[in-house]
Amino acid sequence: TPQEAVRTPRRTTVSPAEFAPFVDACEPTEASDTEASDIGLLLDVVLNLTVELGRRRMTVRDVLNLAPGSVVELEKLAGEPVDIFVNNTAIAKGEVVVVDEKFGVRITEIISPARRVTSAA
Repeated sequence: TPQEAVRTPRRTTVSPAEFAPFVDACEPTEASDTEASDIGLLLDVVLNLTVELGRRRMTVRDVLNLAPGSVVELEKLAGEPVDIFVNNTAIAKGEVVVVDEKFGVRITEIISPARRVTSAA
């Protein structure tokens, strides 16, 4: 009916929003107990660490011709530092060592966070 189509405008109240002040991320702050426990949660997160000895580009034909005993030459020279990745992001360089008959890697350089961001982009 025509009377139902006409509606009375509702009155709404508009007021300014209030926010907590922002803290400059560059300014040092004291960690609260909550922040310390939040960081503690991250300490048990599992990450994938990969040590890359070297790389090699090969044709499909060369890959198909690989057999037991085949030797694949890598682009990296023997004794050259190896690259260390965490979740596919380069974080360090190191040298291959043997520890109790197992391979290991000794960290020789930590890649700066700024360089990590640049190389990831």
